[in-house]
Amino acid sequence: MNGWMNKIVEINLSTGKQKTLIIDDDVRRKFIGGRGLALKLYTDMCSVDIDAFDEDNALILLTGPLTGIIQTAGRYQVTSRSPLTGTIMDSSSGGFFGANLKKAGFDGLVITGKADKPVYLKITEEGIEIKSAEHIWGKNTHETMKMLHDTSSSNISVACIGPAGENLVPFASIMNDKDRAAGRGGMGAVMGSKNLKAITAFGEKEVSVSDPEGLKKIISTINTLIDKNPVTGKSLQLLGTAGLVNVINAFGMFPTENFKRGVFNDAEGISGEKIAETICTGRSACFKCPIACGRKTKTENREGEGPEYETIWAFGAQLGINDLEAITEANYTCNELGIDTITTGSTIGCAMELYEKGVFPEKLEWGDSSNLVKLVEDIAYKRGIGKDLALGSKKLAEKYGKPELAMQIKGMEIPAYDPRGAQGQALSYATSNRGGCHMQGYLISPEVLGSPAFMDRYSIEGKAEIVALFQDISAAVDTLVLCRFLQFAISIDTFKDILNIVTGLDYTENELLKVGTRIYNLERKLNSEAGFSRKDDMLPSRFLKEKLTEGASRNRVVQIDEMLDRYYKLRGWDENGIPKDETLKKLEI
Repeated sequence: MNGWMNKIVEINLSTGKQKTLIIDDDVRRKFIGGRGLALKLYTDMCSVDIDAFDEDNALILLTGPLTGIIQTAGRYQVTSRSPLTGTIMDSSSGGFFGANLKKAGFDGLVITGKADKPVYLKITEEGIEIKSAEHIWGKNTHETMKMLHDTSSSNISVACIGPAGENLVPFASIMNDKDRAAGRGGMGAVMGSKNLKAITAFGEKEVSVSDPEGLKKIISTINTLIDKNPVTGKSLQLLGTAGLVNVINAFGMFPTENFKRGVFNDAEGISGEKIAETICTGRSACFKCPIACGRKTKTENREGEGPEYETIWAFGAQLGINDLEAITEANYTCNELGIDTITTGSTIGCAMELYEKGVFPEKLEWGDSSNLVKLVEDIAYKRGIGKDLALGSKKLAEKYGKPELAMQIKGMEIPAYDPRGAQGQALSYATSNRGGCHMQGYLISPEVLGSPAFMDRYSIEGKAEIVALFQDISAAVDTLVLCRFLQFAISIDTFKDILNIVTGLDYTENELLKVGTRIYNLERKLNSEAGFSRKDDMLPSRFLKEKLTEGASRNRVVQIDEMLDRYYKLRGWDENGIPKDETLKKLEI
């Protein structure tokens, strides 16, 4: 079938056995690839109460039908049970690994079992080999990638874990192509629990396309749309994601000192503009990406990529820190050790407020960057106070008797947009299937950036409708496995056209959108069966009771209950947020 390699391999690391999975055409039509098909495979294989570190838990890495063909299509999607949240988890990463996996002849991998000793998977056009990784176990991600490149080829892509994944830190990342990350939810820890250190991939197979001439035309059209859009054609190219720092701070939504405030007094000192002036040495891009939003940087002591907007916040304003070099080096350390910057920084911020309240034993103070890198290292190795911080903010705050100080939803830390300044984003956070997350529905786009049109960020009118729509579109884009930044430049109708040109199928816009709706409801169904409900679609009390006292979002709180009622009704869920039988039947779940 055009667009797919028609080969997903299940590998049991306990036995070493491999088998090719047969995907029914109807299933492929309903779930396509990436996030959708991985979810369907996971649902069929794993019970709802399986532990993330159980040997029978599946770790699924999938590409999509557009992977290796069009702009930004070098990504891959990872799905499993999260050790951080207990929810179904999807995590996405850019770079070149997805394209190399696809061009080696594989749509994806389903990994089960646990190897007796550390192993890695070597994937080529000839097949998949399970090889010893004892010589790279304990190495950081950059060392691991270099050693595998040295013994194989500089052309391969490597996805691997660092010490954080080996030590089962529940927010460990999978890193690939040096500094790209499947960052959130602890997929690196799931990989580590299987004694799987790395996966290498390289291939040069062509992906079949139904309409090659149509593909050339639509690639040209996409390039034009990317160039015309102010976000993809200007802001991201000039400053990368760090261009948001001054923007969000001006809106009074830049979370400061564990979300106590929405304005950071030295945002300029850690902004994208400051990075461009001081530490930026160049741009970097993922597979076939004309945006090139990545930033190569160099401090006095080290060099690497980033920090991105979320990381600048997590190690900057969230901790009251204005030391750009310290923030950047903490980012480098997270990449090398394989750990999520958002959860890491937010958990340290939680600990700082716990110390401020007199209940945390280690002296951690706002604005102190002197031991930031060491704290990251301590978390990755679970040593000293790092063992507590490695719990994540929810369990950390519960341990010290102040659960309200963890800025999380369903166990996942909320990212760098204070929800009191954007009601739609607040609702999106609350109803995200994977926890506190901006990627499952980026309402900052219409509420702050005015894309595709401005919405009143303080109003709750129409927010249930737009949140559900954005969540469904995002699920569909994750299923095609494309970069979310394309959503600024092209519509769901164009995504549908690309899919049809490549595959030769005849999706309508409504059918592709329904795929996204189906995915979102199946994820919700799995979470519901695992015990999640309305009680978990709730923001920390700080956002509901404590008004911001300064900045453009002052005197605001989140109005969640009324929006939830409307959202549930719109979704076809009951008053507790559980999908109704008729809804599931309508979506053929």
